[in-house]
Amino acid sequence: MTEWTGYFGPESLDIDLEYETARIAEWLATYLARVKRRGVVVALSGGIDSSVVAALCVRALGPDRVFGLHLPERESSSETVGFSQLLADSLGISSKLEDISGILEAAGCYQRRDDAIRMVCPDYGPGHKSKIVLPSVVDSDSFRLYSVVVLDPDGGQSTYRLTTDAYLGIVAATNFKQRVRKMLEYHHADRLNYAVTGTPNRLEYDQGFFVKLGDGSADVKPIAHLYKSQVYALAEYLGVPEEIRVRPSTTDTYSMPQSQEEFYFSLPYQRMDLCLFGRNNGVPIADIALATGLTDEQVQRVFRDIDQKRKTTEYLHVPPQLAERVQEILPEFNESARL
Repeated sequence: MTEWTGYFGPESLDIDLEYETARIAEWLATYLARVKRRGVVVALSGGIDSSVVAALCVRALGPDRVFGLHLPERESSSETVGFSQLLADSLGISSKLEDISGILEAAGCYQRRDDAIRMVCPDYGPGHKSKIVLPSVVDSDSFRLYSVVVLDPDGGQSTYRLTTDAYLGIVAATNFKQRVRKMLEYHHADRLNYAVTGTPNRLEYDQGFFVKLGDGSADVKPIAHLYKSQVYALAEYLGVPEEIRVRPSTTDTYSMPQSQEEFYFSLPYQRMDLCLFGRNNGVPIADIALATGLTDEQVQRVFRDIDQKRKTTEYLHVPPQLAERVQEILPEFNESARL
């Protein structure tokens, strides 16, 4: 990796939006023809990433070959379905609402999650709400540990440091949500002879912000190479409704409102994009600090966090391992289908 020279700032992430749209659209169409699938299923969250993926699929295939799914559950934001339906209507695609609360209840998602929270907050029960949060990466070099924020029925809010067992229990339980959604995506893909799309942007894909065999599972991931700033630029170019483009990114996983920043990234996406781009392209730390408003030391902390997340989430990217190599079907496919 050669060191960056010249100006560095938000404009360094600018892309040719017309070219990128055409390139992704051609890649999608080529892939579907190769695997003999008629169209694609897109899970619509009402957020920017799934909206851009759906819009790109419509550009590539037309609205009649794109099927949207609205997959709320009882702890989803009350706004989620409204935004996802707005997107489906604006694109002219068919869609279906599948409330997954019953499946999650039957699997014990909520009960298992509540049991894990009670490891640190014994009074947690009906009427309580919660989310888990991570301290800022830029404030200190201290080892960062997750805490659970609890809102009681009377409106009182408390924060509890999570033990390892409590944290793992909460995450394992909430991961049901992403895996149930993916199960339904593949159900509809199977009945339609469609492929399933994934919606991670580059920040999420690189840093392991997805659930293995949940939202991390897909046949195609059209925007995994794009920084979130670039996804927002594409959203405007593709005509994604402004109401969705100005909506803050959330996890929409916990019963309390929760931003991706406080849950995982610890920085707004604009700064994380620049730090990750700088890490990937050899941009001097001083230049990144100037562009992000961070100190050199804070940029170094972000770099260490980027590297650590890559190490700890490597398992999420690894495909099933075989004890002995088996001849691959279409061995040339992965290379020829790459963007």
